[in-house]
Amino acid sequence: MNKNTSIDITHFKEKLEAEKKLVEGDLRGVGRINPQNPRDWEATPSSIDAVSADKTEVAEQMEEFEERSSVEVELENKLRSIKRALDKIKNNTYGICEKGGEQIEKARLEANPAATTCIKHLND
Repeated sequence: MNKNTSIDITHFKEKLEAEKKLVEGDLRGVGRINPQNPRDWEATPSSIDAVSADKTEVAEQMEEFEERSSVEVELENKLRSIKRALDKIKNNTYGICEKGGEQIEKARLEANPAATTCIKHLND
C-alpha cells in the first residue's frame, strides 16, 4: 500500500505514462537511442549535402545540431524523472517528499506528476 493514501495513484500513473509517450515521441524527433547504450539517447544531425554545402550552410547545420543536442538533453532528463516517478509508484513511495518525508501536495503533483519534493522543500 502506498504511504500516500490521499492521492489517486492510478490517476497519476496514467498521467505519467501519457507524458512518457509524449516525451519519447519528442525525443525521436531530435535524436535516437544510442546503439552502444540503449538506456541513453543522442541527438541526431539534420542531413546535409557535404559536397555542395558552403561554409555558411555547414555553420548553420552545426548550430542546429547544438540546439537539437540541448533539447535532447532536456527531454532525456524529463524522461528520466518520469521513469523514476513510475518506479516510485511500483515501490509504493510515490507522492512522498524526498527531503522531509511528508506528502507532496496534490496540486503540485497535478502540475508536475514527477515532482520529488513538496512545495516547502522545492528550493532546498
